[in-house]
Amino acid sequence: MKSVAFLGLGRMGQPMAANLAREGFAVRSFDLNGSGDCASGREAAEGAEVLVTMLPDGDAVREAVLDAMPGLRPGAVVIDMSSSDPAGTRALGLALVKNKIHLVDAPVSGAVAKARDGTLAIMAGGAAEVVERITPILKTMGNLIFHVGPLGAGHAVKALNNYLGAAGTLAGFEALLVARALGLDPAPMLEAINASTGRNSTTERKIPQQVLTGAFASGFKLALMAKDVGIAAGLARGLGVRAPYLSETLRLWRGALKRLPAGADHTEIFHYLEQLTTPSRGAASPPSRSRRKPRRSSAPAGRPRRGAVPSTRARGRAAGSPARGSRRRA
Repeated sequence: MKSVAFLGLGRMGQPMAANLAREGFAVRSFDLNGSGDCASGREAAEGAEVLVTMLPDGDAVREAVLDAMPGLRPGAVVIDMSSSDPAGTRALGLALVKNKIHLVDAPVSGAVAKARDGTLAIMAGGAAEVVERITPILKTMGNLIFHVGPLGAGHAVKALNNYLGAAGTLAGFEALLVARALGLDPAPMLEAINASTGRNSTTERKIPQQVLTGAFASGFKLALMAKDVGIAAGLARGLGVRAPYLSETLRLWRGALKRLPAGADHTEIFHYLEQLTTPSRGAASPPSRSRRKPRRSSAPAGRPRRGAVPSTRARGRAAGSPARGSRRRA
């Protein structure tokens, strides 16, 4: 399999396609942004044995693949390396198999740096024999290739992976905000955490490389992270699995998506969390206690003043009244 059509030449797709060409594959490419050497996806797919897609979502993949399908050879393989919904992937697979074309979902992890040097992790879903056929192609783009199950499994694992990454990002950024409020130097704090059990990709890379430098340019958009967490939440919901932490993670990412500028990098959720967690001026102030002295009654001892409400001791304790000494402190 030497002829490859590649659709989607964004920040990830462009270096991935370049690695394929560097390894001797005949690559014909197209992107709606005008890059690539073909005028359309169908032209790129003409006579191709393999079609690779690296597009924003499953809807874009379906549209591009169905448009390009007439140009593909019978027995060709479509490799969707985007992050897509597993249900949509399986539906697309059924449409393709009727035309004697196979589909493998093979999303990636590792961001732009690993796309450039061909060291992405790839999670492949599909028939074992088809995955084996395309493995030489996958190896030009990644050095860790996992066949995780049937068609759709790759996209499911990718969504769950990105949920874990999204949750870890929130936790790492919140820890940084707490440390900042305490006046801690983040450098030695991160050294300690990264030598301990709390380390993750956020403490190891995102905080030092993106937040502390002010770069906020990881190359992965906030909208794509929110989309992937939404896919994971949809999987849980469809399977009847209660996942409250997943739901809260999705709520925060969608909240940031509404508040931050369009096209924001996913690390910019730090600014959203910063707004949420900044304490108000009076938040830490204890409630004031009145210094006014109690009024003395002019009524004779043992008798209530006229019109006064009798004490609980005199009239019995009302239903639901708190026991003595049980008043909550503010």
